[in-house]
Amino acid sequence: MAQVEATTERIVAADAETVFDAVADYENTRAKLLPEHFSEYEVREGGDGEGTLVHWKLQATSKRVRDCLLEVTEPKDGELVEKDRNSSMVTTWTVTPAGEGKSRVVVRTVWNGAGGIGGFFEKTFAPKGLGRIYDAVLANLAANVEK
Repeated sequence: MAQVEATTERIVAADAETVFDAVADYENTRAKLLPEHFSEYEVREGGDGEGTLVHWKLQATSKRVRDCLLEVTEPKDGELVEKDRNSSMVTTWTVTPAGEGKSRVVVRTVWNGAGGIGGFFEKTFAPKGLGRIYDAVLANLAANVEK
């Protein structure tokens, strides 16, 4: 099994604290940021950053749906980590200042891919598809926090 990685980023016209607070707000904000690829969104514990347990289904392709149950941690300032209890998938959100009134948001997802020919296709195409999904999330984030 090879590790598969998808990374996307965006500069957002809002300060890092505001952006991070929006990303970490699973109770109110996060559901509004998710495109149609996400369904069955439910906060099961917590709701604000560290200690949150959140569920959703992620439909990456017409045939591929992941049932995700994510434990949220904040290992350091400006970093939010979502570890899926149902798979090896880990998504890390990093929010850093990017000049006056701006932030850089980086979303990096890694997981253990399949082996064989299926693994080759997964490693080749999945990062692009997941990148497009998270580009949409980041666009919605920007629309939500930019003044």
